[in-house]
Amino acid sequence: MTKILSLVIVLMMVVQLIKPLGLPGLRHRRDFWKLALLALAAISLTVALSHGR
Repeated sequence: MTKILSLVIVLMMVVQLIKPLGLPGLRHRRDFWKLALLALAAISLTVALSHGR
């Protein structure tokens, strides 16, 4: 699950660098780092939920 999530976020970052997504907070090319923070949080949450049992 984490590998798929990582791949999706990386693809979103590449698209953001080519043509900004236009979502609130992602209107400029330089905002791609926000997707990296989102990826870090999502992967951390996924790992915590899967190993927390």
